[in-house]
Amino acid sequence: MSLPPDAPGRPIGVFDSGVGGLTVLHELLVQLPHEDFVYLADTARFPYGPRSPEELQRFSLEIAEELLAQRVKLLVVACNSASSAGLPALQERMMQTTLGVDVIGVVAPAAVHAVAATRNGRVGLLATDVTFRSGAYASAIAAIDPHVHLTSVPCHDLAEIIQRGFPMSRELVETVRGYCEPLREAGVDTVVLGSTHYPLVRPMIQRVLGRGVELITSGVPLSRQVDHVLGSRGLASPREGEGDYRFLCTGDVEKFRTLGTRFLQMPIETVEHVDLPAGVAP
Repeated sequence: MSLPPDAPGRPIGVFDSGVGGLTVLHELLVQLPHEDFVYLADTARFPYGPRSPEELQRFSLEIAEELLAQRVKLLVVACNSASSAGLPALQERMMQTTLGVDVIGVVAPAAVHAVAATRNGRVGLLATDVTFRSGAYASAIAAIDPHVHLTSVPCHDLAEIIQRGFPMSRELVETVRGYCEPLREAGVDTVVLGSTHYPLVRPMIQRVLGRGVELITSGVPLSRQVDHVLGSRGLASPREGEGDYRFLCTGDVEKFRTLGTRFLQMPIETVEHVDLPAGVAP
């Protein structure tokens, strides 16, 4: 398939249910500084964790249409819940476009990293309810190495607490400790943070689990995969300087901008409000 002349200069689309995916965007901005990015936060429908796979598939397709309208060249699903429930449908839809847009989720890169990191073959997972129920990580890890044992823990409210601004309270510490206890009992030496919100409390999780446990986040391995896909398809930006990044939000724009700056650790100057579902993509 021949690429349109402007394809390498198009932005990379990234989406999440809220601000958690900004931990992934942060790594993408650091690892791929020449690229442009457009990030969509579906905060109006947050949280995704308690929702059904059918809802998340529909939400993901609606978001994909909006990002196609923004002329993205690649789509990153920076949300474990959406990756677990909607990735196959997204990949099918995006390959129907003129460009044939690749879709990369957060589950597979983190699973590969976890299997490579474990020394005793016991891996833990902290995840939202829908990611836990989907079995996406169990399937991904078993496909890589069937001898690795996975202990999964559904963290019913942790993403919501963090999305509210995660005040460093005793209640939050006790919540994290409770979710980590089954992993300590299982003797895991590697733990996947199966929500892009969780890296914001990474020091707290590390303290509870101990220094000998390696924590796996999806940002770095995912950014390497994005770099590889762009290179293999001839879609890497030809720019020599820094690219741009901009934001779309389905909910409260100012709330996203204020909290999002803490997650991204970079300035968020303007946020455009969008209503979903979007129109027909080109």
